[in-house]
Amino acid sequence: MATGKGKKRTKNQPVFYDELKTRHNIIITPSSWLKLQISAKKQEVSVSEFIEQWAQKLDGD
Repeated sequence: MATGKGKKRTKNQPVFYDELKTRHNIIITPSSWLKLQISAKKQEVSVSEFIEQWAQKLDGD
């Protein structure tokens, strides 16, 4: 995914998606968190962005 480098950031304006991200909390085991961190690092994104990209691929039906 592009880093958005060179894109002007404006407060309360989404950069990569059609809507703003909001804060949510999840509770997972330490081993699952580590797996998410490793997978995200391989794709050179944050865990938050890794989960976002995965969720965007899900079929909402």
